[in-house]
Amino acid sequence: MVLYICKWDIRPEKTSDYPTWAKSAIQRIFAVPGVLEFRGYRPASGSHEVAVTYEFKDMNSWATWMSNDDVKKVWAEAHLYCENMYSELWGPSPVTPKPIHSGK
Repeated sequence: MVLYICKWDIRPEKTSDYPTWAKSAIQRIFAVPGVLEFRGYRPASGSHEVAVTYEFKDMNSWATWMSNDDVKKVWAEAHLYCENMYSELWGPSPVTPKPIHSGK
């Protein structure tokens, strides 16, 4: 599995427009094959920061998804609504290549 982690701040002047755009962006990005799971996070403090994770089968799946024109368009639009954008691509750990569950 490969995890693509993205973080950004919602532009203050776009706070009211962001939710509508974000819902549309998620739908368009998920229409492109490759994403196995998507999760979105906001700080408990209620700030305008956002963190999202995308899970892919492997690096090739991520690369194919990222090179898609629709995905590129969504990321270009994101700059209109977001600032301080940051992303990282993470692969499996050699120590824990598979999830460990508590069993509870």
